Amino acid sequence: MNVLFVTLDQFRADSLGAAGSRHVHTPTLDRIARDGIRLARHFSQAAPCSPGRAAIYTGTYQMNNRVVANGTPLAERFDNIARVARRAGYTPVLFGYTDQGLDPQSATGPYDPRLDDYDGVLPGFELGLHLPESQAPWVEWLRGLGFDVPYGWAAALRGEPDRPAEFSLTNFLTDRFLAWHARQDAPWFAHLSYLRPHPPYAAAGEFSRRVDPADVDLPIPPAPADRRHPLHDAFLAHPQASAPPTEAEIRHLRAQYYGMIDEVDASLARVVDALVTSGQWDDTLVIITSDHGDQLGDHGLIEKLGYFPQSYHVLGLWRDPRRPGGLVIDRFTENVDLMPSLALALGLEAPRQCDGRTLQELFDGTAREWRRAVHYEWDYRSWFIGARTPQWPYDRRLSRDNLAVSFDGSTAYVQFGDGSYRCYDTAADPSWRTEVSDTERAFGSARELLQWRQEHLQRDMTDMLLRSDRPGHWPGAPAPTRAPTSRS
Repeated sequence: MNVLFVTLDQFRADSLGAAGSRHVHTPTLDRIARDGIRLARHFSQAAPCSPGRAAIYTGTYQMNNRVVANGTPLAERFDNIARVARRAGYTPVLFGYTDQGLDPQSATGPYDPRLDDYDGVLPGFELGLHLPESQAPWVEWLRGLGFDVPYGWAAALRGEPDRPAEFSLTNFLTDRFLAWHARQDAPWFAHLSYLRPHPPYAAAGEFSRRVDPADVDLPIPPAPADRRHPLHDAFLAHPQASAPPTEAEIRHLRAQYYGMIDEVDASLARVVDALVTSGQWDDTLVIITSDHGDQLGDHGLIEKLGYFPQSYHVLGLWRDPRRPGGLVIDRFTENVDLMPSLALALGLEAPRQCDGRTLQELFDGTAREWRRAVHYEWDYRSWFIGARTPQWPYDRRLSRDNLAVSFDGSTAYVQFGDGSYRCYDTAADPSWRTEVSDTERAFGSARELLQWRQEHLQRDMTDMLLRSDRPGHWPGAPAPTRAPTSRS
């Protein structure tokens, strides 16, 4: 069996035709949803990109992997999906990026150039095409074709509407994958990591004109000032987080976002066609998700940040040709579930480090219990890390710059690192703008969040005891050679 693992950066769950969106044209993703399983309440565990991807790749919550920002290293000790693939006999190949920074303890020294950025490749992957943040391979290719492309990845991407879509970043990655795929004569594992629909909000070529801004829905407005958390006010005052000030600009931004989704879907159609033509479609496991979502103007914000679900409710598709299609899962699923579920699908045990569950329990209807709430975290200490970073343990402010969310469908509880909280009555108001007035209800959600954190504390060596009979979980340890002895 082949494995196609796809991430579409910043893809909101509601921006899918199969989910009811009227703004997008996603026949390929909709086909995969019909042929496979759609995870309707699927959530990312962190934002922005590096934290969100660390959760996907390792199956662990941020409180355990501790990748809290773009630039936080991922510790070498963590297992990941590429290493799982290798244990299953594959050579996993990356097309795009993983945004996982090098563990400094694995560096050749303090001046190792791999410590200069977070563009590192997840350990275990071979490279089919590496697209670092600069997008340099694509930019140089465009310049070689005679396009006058400015320096800087964002500036180059803002020019996408002015070039035919065949020259887009999305098509560039797809072309490289298809050329590689045509040479494969054995089971393969490929990770296609697309940047789009990540900003800049500028779709390629004709896709930039696909959606009429006048037809898009306007976003959820922010709550009144007297009902906003101070952190929300800080977002609204930040030029990179606040939504454009005019309705025309917001409509344009949303239309371009939907156009980028249309283009990614068209590229995936080429991938599916190649698999069908080669006779591999019915022998390929396809997993599609996103590292996080996008506010798209909701609550007065853009990009991915904070605690609102638009930044965390993401696309989730699982298509295994060995399973019947057409299933829609309405239980809460999380990106941390993908790594253990992939291991199980490849005939391996779910790695012990994983905080997620195996989705097969839901697919088969064998789950004795399942999560009643979804959880995610956001850490914003990177805004305050610099030459005069507060030093632990004397100054602990950085460790309070975070939040954790528990959402069970009717109540959304947000715990801030400074001790404050918000609790929203989402049964009465799904927009997360009406707070719960019942203190006991809020405390119940707080207890649930605390219990979640306690249940998922790291367990690498907690379930074993140093005794001659080796009780508990001893991964890789030899069987005891003598009978246990008692100790008084």
